[in-house]
Amino acid sequence: MALSKELLTGFYKQMAKIRIYEETLVEVYKEGKTPVFDIAAGTVPGEMHLAAGQEPVAVGVCAHLKAEDTVTAPHRPHHIAIAKGVDLKKMTAEIFGKKTGLGQGKGGHMHLFDPAAKFGCGGIITAGMPIAVGAALAAKKQGEDWVAVAFIGEGAANQGAFHESLNLAALWKLPLITVVEDNAYAISVPKSASTCIPNNSDRAAAYGIQGALVSDNDVLAVYEVAGAAVQRARRGEGPSLIEVKTSRLLGHFEGDPQHYRPKGEVEELRKKDPIDRLKSRMIQEGMLTEQEATRLWDEAAAEVKEAIDFARQSPYPGPEEALKHVFV
Repeated sequence: MALSKELLTGFYKQMAKIRIYEETLVEVYKEGKTPVFDIAAGTVPGEMHLAAGQEPVAVGVCAHLKAEDTVTAPHRPHHIAIAKGVDLKKMTAEIFGKKTGLGQGKGGHMHLFDPAAKFGCGGIITAGMPIAVGAALAAKKQGEDWVAVAFIGEGAANQGAFHESLNLAALWKLPLITVVEDNAYAISVPKSASTCIPNNSDRAAAYGIQGALVSDNDVLAVYEVAGAAVQRARRGEGPSLIEVKTSRLLGHFEGDPQHYRPKGEVEELRKKDPIDRLKSRMIQEGMLTEQEATRLWDEAAAEVKEAIDFARQSPYPGPEEALKHVFV
């Protein structure tokens, strides 16, 4: 598969931005939570689920999407939001609980919603799938070639909403693409202890739809498989189910001691870092130099810093706003 330098450079910079963003949030999240960890304290109170290592899934899929396409994400959403084009400043302000955030500081990092990017996420397992089915149905009813993409974790594939959504999408031949991010753990439970088959993509056969497995955490492999699925959906050929074997380099949430992970597992995963692998491949093929890679990394870091600074400087909502935007 021959891809342009422009496209691959875009992949590298976007994955770099996601990684820098997530690793920056690790440090920000720790502020005010030491020496004794207090989840309710600090600059960013509450839980924090980060996606360092899972960059190829979001970037490879979203590279095929248009502004009109709908994306739903789970409780680990930042990489997907960034890849879909959600405003980084507003997203960061929302995570910080600030008035300038996507939800005016009332949603937090698990409840990001950006109509401009047609993106939303939620903390309930598999909750995004029925929403994506609805968006796909709306596109078909309106005669548009828009698609809907639901990103879920591999643990979510054991939920009822997963099967109900796939059944309806298959029955109605909807332009839905379900992307399962298999990072090997549903919180602390390994996939082997929770799921009866090795690959959730095999479940596509039960609904008579296309299934595909990406066994390598590689953005080019994801891009190729996702491209075929999106093209099928736009042609009116129905839904697809994709599973990507990816890597969660951090805990399920920040503060997770990760005692359930085998010793040395994360170190081995880092040796196969997807960002480093893409960089090495591009350098070997003469599409990138070390200097260019450094420049792209620095540009991404500057965007992240600008978003963090914006969030820090933004005001909190006033107490009088607590009852605004509330359904009674």
